[in-house]
Amino acid sequence: MMPTHKGASGGSKVIYKHSELINKFKIKNISSQILHLKKKKLGKLLLSLKKNFYRKPSKKYGWFANEMKPMSTFTPSSQWAKNRVQTRNDMNFNPKTDFIIIPEIWAHFASQLLIKKKIKYAIFTLGAYSMNSFYDHNKLSESYDKAEFILTISDDTSDCVKFIFPNCKNKVFKMGLSIDDKKFKIPKKKKNLITYIPRALTDHLHILSLFLFKKLPKKWKIEPLQNLDEKELFKKLCSSKIFLSFSYITGLGMPPIEAAMAGNKVIGYTGEGGKDFFKKPIFEDVETGNIKNFSEKIIKTINNFPKNWNNKTRFQRKKLIKKYSTDNEKKLVKKLIYKIQACF
Repeated sequence: MMPTHKGASGGSKVIYKHSELINKFKIKNISSQILHLKKKKLGKLLLSLKKNFYRKPSKKYGWFANEMKPMSTFTPSSQWAKNRVQTRNDMNFNPKTDFIIIPEIWAHFASQLLIKKKIKYAIFTLGAYSMNSFYDHNKLSESYDKAEFILTISDDTSDCVKFIFPNCKNKVFKMGLSIDDKKFKIPKKKKNLITYIPRALTDHLHILSLFLFKKLPKKWKIEPLQNLDEKELFKKLCSSKIFLSFSYITGLGMPPIEAAMAGNKVIGYTGEGGKDFFKKPIFEDVETGNIKNFSEKIIKTINNFPKNWNNKTRFQRKKLIKKYSTDNEKKLVKKLIYKIQACF
């Protein structure tokens, strides 16, 4: 169960890949389908009214299952989901055969759709900081407490779930994701290029540009990565030497990992979830909002950038590639299947 996304998003990519792997394993009586939900027209109108008239968090504010409908014709763009996903077109769940995995933004749907009907389910908490999309904390707590298990994507997310819902600490199961390192063709000679993705905290970038404009060497250039398909994006990452991370309280954050695999020195915010991989010498973390320190680390890196950077960091990149390999992801998805089977 997931929203309809026209463009690529890290969380959606992870869910599609896991669903695809489950079907590729061809385990008897086990298959995976994606149920895409979209707000009904009336639901959109009500949400708009609530945003305009509720000034304080309210139990009446959030996404409601009765305002959603299945999107039977939706398929993701082939640019970021290459294989056609298997989809489901209804919410008529069978307690004897169906197991539902809900994203954290819709965890409260469990109380509205599943618990009373005794449908077994899990919550996939891809981002701990997206859990509060529904302001009735008691309902949210009920959804987590009655889940069979809670899937997470990083140590930070796991820790947050255990902190907020201590009754669920033994239910937490950390999943994984994969990034195909073969897509990165690192050239022998890179450009004096600094790249970033202008998705979050753009105001921080504007402030950073002020701190850098008299200190950045003329031979160096800062370039945003936007309006690019995957092939163009990876080509740009492979040509740059430094990648700036503006991750903001995220579950994991794929762009910094991709940039590192493409041979970049990554400087910036971990987004908390990124603490799983933000290790020196490839990664240099900056406290969120410390723009002066951010700019100092960029200038220091430029002034001391080693000529043999790729060779010096080869071992660390190999560890990163192994951590986010398809083989590792497959093992975790198989464990997930066994956990689901044990629920029946």
